[in-house]
Amino acid sequence: MSFRLKLMLPLLAVFTASVGYPLLYAFYLSLTNYKITARYNTRLVGLKQYIATLQDPNYWSALQVTGTFVLLAVFIEFWLGLFIALALQKQTRIRNFTRSFLLTPMFVTPIAIGLMFRFLLNQQLGVIPTFMAKFGLSYDFFGPGKALYSIVLIDVWQWTPFMVLLLLAGLEGLSRSPFEAAKVDGASAFFTFRKITLPLLVPVISVAVLIRALDAMKVFEYVFAITRGGPAIQTMTIQYYTYQTGIQFYRLGLASAMSYLLLIIVMVIVVILFRRIESTRKNP
Repeated sequence: MSFRLKLMLPLLAVFTASVGYPLLYAFYLSLTNYKITARYNTRLVGLKQYIATLQDPNYWSALQVTGTFVLLAVFIEFWLGLFIALALQKQTRIRNFTRSFLLTPMFVTPIAIGLMFRFLLNQQLGVIPTFMAKFGLSYDFFGPGKALYSIVLIDVWQWTPFMVLLLLAGLEGLSRSPFEAAKVDGASAFFTFRKITLPLLVPVISVAVLIRALDAMKVFEYVFAITRGGPAIQTMTIQYYTYQTGIQFYRLGLASAMSYLLLIIVMVIVVILFRRIESTRKNP
């Protein structure tokens, strides 16, 4: 046994215990009709749980809600993060203080953020609706047709700093030669941004968007702390629906099948995006 393999053995043991076993056990559960309330009547049912999931309209609705959330949140976070990163790159005074202040929200646990905004935006007791009422404005942030967008904005508030961190690192790592040449040629700021900054930043943008999109697909805490999937099922994300099926309704076998189907969907998306990133790097 090589020395490197011996060094990796503790890591492999921890990985197997913490990741490998839960994944294998969850896959086993997905092939059974396991229920917490009737665990002694568990039997293998093959792919029936997967078929039931694929035929469940609520599962597809939850996927649609999750997809809408991811698209809106990541789109806003990217452009807002890029704007802030460009501003921070040009900042000369109190740079460290500004950057540390802007990065603060991403270090707070999401469940705490959810509870905080649950009270801040509460229609009866919230500080923000009360302040708006003084100007004759009324807005139910978690009402029908509005709750999902409010959760998107909460996610934007917390995770835009993450996008800023990655994009700012990418901007500061770019070669200055193309920008100096553009300045000598008299190129405008917008032309420089569109023709030089963005193309050079594509690899960083691809990685930042991919990481943030995968993380956004796991949204659960905001929904759990604020809306519990409501109004109706307008904020029923796939993670919350899986939690509800497995924990609230005790159907762990079905919830495991839902989780594995989501894992397959995510893996397909990751493979497609990685191939696009690689093709972009080879053909900038």
